[in-house]
Amino acid sequence: MSKLLIAVRHPFDLWNAPSWFSERLQKDFPSVSVIHLNGYEGMDREILDSEIVLAWSVRSEQIKSARKLRWIHSPAAAVHQLIFPELVHSDVTLTNAREVHGPVVAEHVIALIFALAKKIPQSVRFQQTRTWAQQQVWDEFPHPSEIAGATVGLVGLGSIGREVVKRASALGMRVIAVREHPEKGSDGAEQIFSPAQLDDLLRQSDYVVLAAPVTTATRALIDAARLAKMKPSAFLINVGRGPLVDEAALADALRLKQIAGAALDVFSQEPLPPDSQLWELPNLLITPHTAALTEKLWERHYTLFSENLRRYLNREALVGIVDKQKGY
Repeated sequence: MSKLLIAVRHPFDLWNAPSWFSERLQKDFPSVSVIHLNGYEGMDREILDSEIVLAWSVRSEQIKSARKLRWIHSPAAAVHQLIFPELVHSDVTLTNAREVHGPVVAEHVIALIFALAKKIPQSVRFQQTRTWAQQQVWDEFPHPSEIAGATVGLVGLGSIGREVVKRASALGMRVIAVREHPEKGSDGAEQIFSPAQLDDLLRQSDYVVLAAPVTTATRALIDAARLAKMKPSAFLINVGRGPLVDEAALADALRLKQIAGAALDVFSQEPLPPDSQLWELPNLLITPHTAALTEKLWERHYTLFSENLRRYLNREALVGIVDKQKGY
């Protein structure tokens, strides 16, 4: 009998696996012994004979001690916290939940584009002071704008990027993208750039959307020099991971109005500290890592994980396998 250990614990309630998740797995897969921990206490003991682990993170010493471990599934899309030598060089398969989060995060991207184009944050601030600010909203650069015909520059064409392409294209936007391997095709984007051509994408884009994984090559990818390549009327949107952006450089660019504005859902440090300078920037829209939140989250997780568990037991190829050498 295969043993499945679920050890998913987070301060944010929604990111914790509900009790029905393990109960349904046990019912649907009676040949699997399902152990669901409410915290990390006991994980060192339970992982010793576990064949499958569903967790946000696993420590290196746990990998060494888990002699039967064959598969780790992360309910997150980003897995950089799991990319350490003991796991990378093991024969343990690593999968992630990128297909769960992609469509939901793409909806958030479109919401942010609309909010920035129509200057919704400014209107909300004026509402709070009971100010009829029609003239002020119009006068402040850039003017409210149409999104049809605008150019979205995607950095990353994975599960999120592909879904953004579909939605933005349906709204009449022009979509261009940078992907690590341009030979994989456009996935519906009008033009594909290599990573070396990122500056060309930045120069053309009205909305630069970051949806790339965190790797050595992508840390601080958007720095002062890259921000200087963007149009003064352009917006930066980050729904990937905080380390993709040099936040100090972005703060300077926003303060000096080198770009029109930005919307960030992810940050280098989360929660964002109360004393962060980012809170004070009027041309920055902050959402507290809520892009992937949905009432259907764990149903979506169950659909993916149960299908993968079925495949695992039948010795079929899994969905969402992470290339441990590349980190995504």
